[in-house]
Amino acid sequence: MRQDQYERLVALSEKLTDALLLELDPEQWPGASLAPMAMDQQTRGDRYWCKKNAAATLTLIMKNNSLFDLIRRQTAGGGGAAEVPPGAAAPGEDDEDSGLDAEIRRAEKEAAQVLARAQKAAGAPR
Repeated sequence: MRQDQYERLVALSEKLTDALLLELDPEQWPGASLAPMAMDQQTRGDRYWCKKNAAATLTLIMKNNSLFDLIRRQTAGGGGAAEVPPGAAAPGEDDEDSGLDAEIRRAEKEAAQVLARAQKAAGAPR
C-alpha cells in the first residue's frame, strides 16, 4: 500500500468515527423522548434502522482498524511506514519463512508446546 493510500484510509477512519459519534447518540434517533409503547410502528422501525446503521458504521471502523494493525505489523521493521519495501514477496508467492502462513505455523507450534506443558503438569497422557 502506498503512503498516500494509507493516509486517505486514516482520514476516512476519522470521518467514520465522527459519523459514528452522531449515530450513537440516542437523542438523535426517532422517538427519542417516547416510551417504546408510545411509538407507532414506523417510528420503532426507523429507530431500529438507526441502531443498525450505527452498528454497521462501527463494523467499518473496526475492519479499518484491523487493516491498520495489519499494515503496522507488516511494516514494523521499516519504522511503521505504510510502503511495502522493494523486493518484498508479492502476495501469492511461496516464501517459506515469511507471510501469514509462516506466522500461523509458528503460532500453532507454540500452542502445541503450551498444551503439551499443561498436559504434562496435569499428569494427563498425550
